[in-house]
Amino acid sequence: MLENRKIEQLVKKIALQMIEEQSPGQRAAPEPTGEMKPERLERPAPDNIARAKADEGKRATAAGGTKLDSGDYPLAERHPELIKSYTGKRMEDITLDRVVGGEIISDDIRISAEVLEYQAQIAESVGKKQFASNLRRAAEMTRIPDDEVLEMYNLLRPGRATKKMLLDMAAMLENKYDAYVTAKLVRDAAFAYEKRGILLRE
Repeated sequence: MLENRKIEQLVKKIALQMIEEQSPGQRAAPEPTGEMKPERLERPAPDNIARAKADEGKRATAAGGTKLDSGDYPLAERHPELIKSYTGKRMEDITLDRVVGGEIISDDIRISAEVLEYQAQIAESVGKKQFASNLRRAAEMTRIPDDEVLEMYNLLRPGRATKKMLLDMAAMLENKYDAYVTAKLVRDAAFAYEKRGILLRE
């Protein structure tokens, strides 16, 4: 009995880490690194800005209007009621018996867009704007199927896509998934790759 309780506590601890913190390989937003990282380019895009602001309102609604700051960190201690997995499971829903019985699947311990948004709000409240943006991009990508994420990653490698292919990808992200932060990264990559001559030749 004691041993079962210890195992169950360990299962919950691991599940909490997976729900509250994004693991490196889990739906990580594809982002060129090192010398291939897109430059910041100034281009007017009023429609996209307006849509991004509208999406911010959607995020607030999705998070139940909750606005967090540094005083709410760590979430697991300050607001355990806000910790839900991708499928809406709470920590008390994840037990050893349910794991062993096959009732808990991988999606049940995957991070949710809402938890990522909460973390983004906390990061933003202490001035970590880039980190907050990364978290929001990750939140957007919870809506994108794994096979599409993999295809995006491959196309963002130097020499794998034309400028049109990348711009089409950005438009698809906005129109199909409301993923404006991720679309901006892809669009920036298209222009940066063009400038550096590392696009696929048409």
